[in-house]
Amino acid sequence: MKKMCRFCKSEQIVKKGFRKTENRGKIQRFACKDCGHNFCLDKGFYRMRYDEKIVTRAIDSYISSSSSRKMRDHLKRHDETKVSHVTVLNWVRKYVLKVQNYVDTLNPQIGGSCYADDTEIDRRGFKDHFWTCIDWDTRFINAIHYSSLSGYKEARRFLEKVTCKKLPKYIQTDAAKFYPKTFKKLFYSNKIKGLTVQHRVQNTLKTGKYNVRIETVFSKIKDRVKAFRGLKATWSAPILLAGIILQHNYIEAHTTTGNIPCELTGTQLQIEDNRWLGLIRKAAEIR
Repeated sequence: MKKMCRFCKSEQIVKKGFRKTENRGKIQRFACKDCGHNFCLDKGFYRMRYDEKIVTRAIDSYISSSSSRKMRDHLKRHDETKVSHVTVLNWVRKYVLKVQNYVDTLNPQIGGSCYADDTEIDRRGFKDHFWTCIDWDTRFINAIHYSSLSGYKEARRFLEKVTCKKLPKYIQTDAAKFYPKTFKKLFYSNKIKGLTVQHRVQNTLKTGKYNVRIETVFSKIKDRVKAFRGLKATWSAPILLAGIILQHNYIEAHTTTGNIPCELTGTQLQIEDNRWLGLIRKAAEIR
């Protein structure tokens, strides 16, 4: 991390003792020669009470499989760390948003074959929709969209996200009626008299086949939502689902390819095995 003053951004800084904390040990303090302020470097955990490894382990475990209450009990038994389940959930929300802002600045090189669809997500008795697109060459999920409704308008917003950085060769969807209209509105070119992005349709009623490549992703997502014991608030649900996608793209190796999807897109982050910790620190650098 580049060392500079938090207040005036000067690099003319010197070490000046330590800040003693109850749970995080000693943290190096610095003094700025230009503005005179004393400060600690923000490595993503500025003013956090608990050790960064405890926080990132809780985030990783919660998004992978554990509920917030199970993670609370785990930390109490094995790390002698007493936190509430709400604290665990707050850590997840806070750092998912920070890391999402960072990865949005990256430019993954996806292939040409994308599979897209939406699925229903239960939220306290409501049926919301979660739209997802996966690049099958790399298994990288390159776009998501959360909405309370389905239909043409939401499909358009979703496909705009899919193609905002690069146009794939084709996108395969199911036979929902709003997809052809959306493709014509977004991707029709008078110059070539056709679609700039090919639309492939998997009509289950005619072929008996499903859009299985995206359905496997939905199956994984729904299994993890069950571990959350359901989604509740409309503002919180998209953040938790985004966390699942971050875990898929940047944290875990895919079972088929044996690689983390982001690495197959040419995104080499140069971070250690604790990938949540590495991503949070990367996110702190771009502030």
